[in-house]
Amino acid sequence: MDLIVLRLLFVALLAGVCYFLHPFGMTDWVSACVGAGAACAVIVFEFRVRALSLRRLIGAVAGSVLGIMGAALFCLVLRSAPLSGSTSAALQIFVLLLMTYIGLLVGANKGDLLNPAALGTVFTGDRPLRRSAKVLDTSVIIDGRIADIAEAGFIDGMMVVPEFVLRELQTVADSTDSSKRQRGRRGLDMLQRMQSNTAIQVQIVPDDFPAIHEVDLKLLELAKKWEAKVVTNDFNLNKVAHLHRVEVLNINDLANALRPVVLPGERMNVLILKEGKEFNQGVGYLDDGTMVVVDHARKLIGKLVEISVTSVLQTASGKMIFGKMDENGKSVEPGRPGPVEISH
Repeated sequence: MDLIVLRLLFVALLAGVCYFLHPFGMTDWVSACVGAGAACAVIVFEFRVRALSLRRLIGAVAGSVLGIMGAALFCLVLRSAPLSGSTSAALQIFVLLLMTYIGLLVGANKGDLLNPAALGTVFTGDRPLRRSAKVLDTSVIIDGRIADIAEAGFIDGMMVVPEFVLRELQTVADSTDSSKRQRGRRGLDMLQRMQSNTAIQVQIVPDDFPAIHEVDLKLLELAKKWEAKVVTNDFNLNKVAHLHRVEVLNINDLANALRPVVLPGERMNVLILKEGKEFNQGVGYLDDGTMVVVDHARKLIGKLVEISVTSVLQTASGKMIFGKMDENGKSVEPGRPGPVEISH
């Protein structure tokens, strides 16, 4: 809105100047119209320049300057030529426009070959810093594992927390539901923990998108603006981010990747905790949360049994291991070292 007002003031100012100065001997209103038209042409040129990349803009400026310098040298030769004054002036103007035009086009076309970063941080600004940033969503802050990962040094760059995420986190912490209130306070504690660690860069940014109401979509717009990655454990946000071509770091994917590899035929000890969905099945869990389904273990709930892995199933929600006991259904002593004893 401010830019629109500024452009209108520019058009009105230039039209007023031409109205009172009467350039080229034109009448009042003709001069005002010419001034307004010139201002509009400048605004159109501004739109075209804003669409250019920094490299192309630098190339265009450098090409124009070199073209003007070449035209100045050429005009020195024309002045000493035996030509009439009007002819010499016309040729000089023609050479100046020609060299400037060629320099502008060639410089803009070859601008992508330039490396502005080599000229210093005045051209790079904070773009590299933004590209290495990680935008945190509400779910991953409440989850808390991001703090452990960052403290271990497995994730670098600045941790960006938008103010609209902080407001959502505060709303959850102030909820009347005790469960939500506890989760919100846990998220605030995780943020405070990361901020107190000097090895982790946490920045609260005021960037907002009032036209967008959904927090997830605001996160994606912020990631596009900063050219950053979104850190989440939200399955739906992960899918939407891929549709918007935004890079995502999913904490759940990392956890699944770090789970130990188990092959059919390997042996392990599992504590049977509950019944399975199928007849006579028992279900247990490894230390990392991986579900283990054991055949013929329904009657052994609460006991630690030794099983042989029969198959491993990778699902969208994680990994499932299927196994069976020996024919004698041997259980293991409670004091025996436990749940992942694997023999090859």
